[in-house]
Amino acid sequence: MEPSSCDTFVALPPATLGHRIIFGKNSDRPSDEVQEVVYFPASQHKPGEKVECTYIEIDQVPETYAVVLSRPSWLWGAEMGANEHGVCIGNEAVWGREEVGDDEALLGMDLVRLGLERADTAEKAVCVITELLEKHGQGGNCMEGHMSFTYHNSFLIADRKEAWVLETSEKHWAAEHVKEGVRNISNQLSITRVDRGHPEIKDYARSRGWWDGEKEFDFAATYSYVNTARMTATRGRYCEGYKLLKKHEGRMTAETMMSILRDKESGINMEGGFMTTGSMVSILPQDPSLPCIHFFTGTPDPERSLFKPFIFVPNITQLLKTSSPVFGPEDPVKKKPRFQTKPDRRHELFRKHESAAVLMEGPQGDELLKKIRNLEKEKTDEMEHILQTGHLDVDQAVNLFSKCVEEEIREYLPKD
Repeated sequence: MEPSSCDTFVALPPATLGHRIIFGKNSDRPSDEVQEVVYFPASQHKPGEKVECTYIEIDQVPETYAVVLSRPSWLWGAEMGANEHGVCIGNEAVWGREEVGDDEALLGMDLVRLGLERADTAEKAVCVITELLEKHGQGGNCMEGHMSFTYHNSFLIADRKEAWVLETSEKHWAAEHVKEGVRNISNQLSITRVDRGHPEIKDYARSRGWWDGEKEFDFAATYSYVNTARMTATRGRYCEGYKLLKKHEGRMTAETMMSILRDKESGINMEGGFMTTGSMVSILPQDPSLPCIHFFTGTPDPERSLFKPFIFVPNITQLLKTSSPVFGPEDPVKKKPRFQTKPDRRHELFRKHESAAVLMEGPQGDELLKKIRNLEKEKTDEMEHILQTGHLDVDQAVNLFSKCVEEEIREYLPKD
């Protein structure tokens, strides 16, 4: 499998407008895979309780936070998401010198969800993920099917104050603290300056002959084959994403991030056998009195999709129209041998968008796309008004995402 999937971005003041941190991610996955947007409320758990992740069961913690996730509908974890405390995480597939094993352990996507459920800051999420990585390892097929698609993981983690890049190679890891400006990750190790790291990353690299112990330690160059001196100058999605961030540095907004995720020329909005199957943009105001606002598409190709807003408030309405069917113990993912069949996992929005995408190829396409963009502009303007005035109608926010999904579906229905 070609190492090409996903791009995650963050912009912090002074790169942004309005004293906000802007987070964004495109999830690039097999083109026939359904991505759902789901919500799980905060919960208390009993001592000794277990949590069943995609492949393995681990100890549960006493309390888990409310999360909203965009995830491949066949697995437990998530490609990207946010929690009630304003923490956002996206992960990337990375490959390096360390061989990727086939043993089932925690998927990187499981670690995304676990980090969101268990950490109320970005820094704590780094600790949660690395502790779980040390205890349980990472591994298992990351694709629903017989073809094996395995990788190590990198993560971009943000909250209202800062961001962290966390990159892994088996159980070894390095973290970079991002305090300002812009940062992106793609399908390669990229950390040159290690702010925190696994206690054995240098000794292990020396034992494998990857580092002589004398020259300055560069995690990405040591643990992979990346020429870090040319990372931002060579053609490739990491470089192209970096250039798009730098182009808008100083005036970055949520709408700017959406435009970056829609960029096809750079390869950020991916097409083909692997394509962008879901997208996310978040606004994380530094003022704690203002709500964090998270936008999700829940459908493929952000160019033809609507970014819909979600705000954490009590008693959120379940996101039924972006939730895929559940198959329980009979799910082919759970039965061994795994993946003997592939059920229809399309949720209602996915089905309607699938039909609309065909119309977008025809003479009605421009008009339909214009209506979708107008609806999106209406929603982003409403969210900006909330951030400018500080007034949030909690009763309306309960149904905010679900109501927008219904409005989107109505635009896709045939008109008389």
